[in-house]
Amino acid sequence: MPSHPFTNVLPAITTPFRADGQVDHDFLAKHARWQLGAGCAGLIPLGSLGEGATLDVDEKVAILKTLVAAAGDQPVLPGIAALGTHQAVALAQAAARAGCRGLMVLPPYVHKGPMQEMVAHVAAVLRATELPCMLYNNPPAYGTDFTATVVAELAAQHPNLVAVKESSGDARRVTAIRALLGERLSVLVGMDDMVVEGVAAGATGWVAGLVNALPHESVRLFELARAGRTAEAEALYRWFLPLLRLDTVPEFVQLIKLVQAAVGQGDERVRAPRQVVQGALREQALRTIQTALQTRPEVRR
Repeated sequence: MPSHPFTNVLPAITTPFRADGQVDHDFLAKHARWQLGAGCAGLIPLGSLGEGATLDVDEKVAILKTLVAAAGDQPVLPGIAALGTHQAVALAQAAARAGCRGLMVLPPYVHKGPMQEMVAHVAAVLRATELPCMLYNNPPAYGTDFTATVVAELAAQHPNLVAVKESSGDARRVTAIRALLGERLSVLVGMDDMVVEGVAAGATGWVAGLVNALPHESVRLFELARAGRTAEAEALYRWFLPLLRLDTVPEFVQLIKLVQAAVGQGDERVRAPRQVVQGALREQALRTIQTALQTRPEVRR
């Protein structure tokens, strides 16, 4: 097992909002305890699924304090992203002061500069604290592709870079990173519908989305894949895949919150400019959710 907290199933936890648009801290704490009680290994707030880009700095810090208190001995590992490098550095330091035990480091919002600028931004965040860090590679969402070579160069210069969340959608990235770095760096699957393939390629963790609604099934799927229990993993994966694919479309935040509402674990409220899904997309999603819940397997850990 790695000596850092980036391992096993880590929810990219959603941010709940009250009817007045403010963060619902009471539900957030309850939701966090439910996730951890189902076997998740920690919490990753403030990411894409957590609508981090829509949150003010004081809201982010308040969320971290709520989750640290709710998580007890389990680690809170927030996403660190901002428009400017100085803002990301300040957030990383605030997260450390709030009691977080690791950081998920993102490239800057909006700016899509050359790789030397992206590396400099990430390096500044890595140097901002002594906390273990996971680099988030999601080229479709953020326009920056941290290849295995770039990751290896960063790891050589920054000992606290201990993991990569790989969301390119290409399972070969897992093997490419492992080929260059071996056990030096852990690779975590970052897309829900690639978890079994990613684990087979050598990933040791999963930053999951649908876990917000179905944590027991998510943890069980990961455990089966990791244990090499192929037939059992494939059977559960086959049932789960229509839901897991909701994590891979532009409306993934709204759709995952829709699944949460369907299972009685939250509601659909999102922060503008997002709006709850309507029309054909909503009807299709509801059919997918209804079919999955009607055929939901009994999961035992």
